[in-house]
Amino acid sequence: MPNSPSSGAQGARLAVAARLRELMLDAGLQGQELAALCGWNGAKTSRIINARTAPSDKDIRAWCAACGANDQVEDLIAANRAVDSMYVEWRRLTRTGLRRLQESAVPLYERTRHFRAYSSRVVPGVLQTEAYATALLATVADFRRTPDDVAEAVAARLARSRVIRTGNHRFAILVEESVLYYRLGSVGTMAEQLAYLLVAMSLPSVSLGVIPFTAVRTMWPVETFNIFDDAEAGMELLSAQVTVTAPGEVGLYARAFDRLKDFAVYGAQARALISKAIDSLE
Repeated sequence: MPNSPSSGAQGARLAVAARLRELMLDAGLQGQELAALCGWNGAKTSRIINARTAPSDKDIRAWCAACGANDQVEDLIAANRAVDSMYVEWRRLTRTGLRRLQESAVPLYERTRHFRAYSSRVVPGVLQTEAYATALLATVADFRRTPDDVAEAVAARLARSRVIRTGNHRFAILVEESVLYYRLGSVGTMAEQLAYLLVAMSLPSVSLGVIPFTAVRTMWPVETFNIFDDAEAGMELLSAQVTVTAPGEVGLYARAFDRLKDFAVYGAQARALISKAIDSLE
């Protein structure tokens, strides 16, 4: 797993350690002084600051109390707990194929009441047709060289997607207009997928917005992400799946979603853009 501060569990671990060090310095404390206030020896403070020892929840509470920063406790504990699970390489997740990965997300989808999804690349999974999902997952399996269980993975994805028609769920979904034109599969596959978007827009649980090419933006197109209630946000990188649970980080993605949705069109205008994309197919 990469050790870069910008990715991987070690980067997240270093970020937690750096934040604790900042709190100590902002409070005007030295390591030994903080250790005395927390009731432990100075070596422990050094190990935590240098990310050699992961702090416990109790350690974080004591540290923040010593620094007069109790408002930081919740975010730091959430970030610290998520270190080992936030960044998981695809080769670990898909070593037995794609089906189990699809199935593993079912409990999260079933318990989530408010979904927010933004995609700059592909049609979001809950709105994918069988043919489109097959074309997409086949390319994923080929690129990542996973065992070929695409048919089973597609069936699992479609089963997971039934939440848009059952239960008490709300889906707010944004796609860039470019998503309507990126071709996965045949012309027929794309035509069917785009037509299904028109159908899905009429579902009472679904709000689908399209961000036009011509939108005047104050937010650039960012990585595809999903927000599950206010509990966690997930991103899919080329190399890994990233999950954040710290309230501050989830809030950042929620704020991005709120800004991006202001650029989108809905209803008849969104239908017009989708119909235009269908008409462009040859």
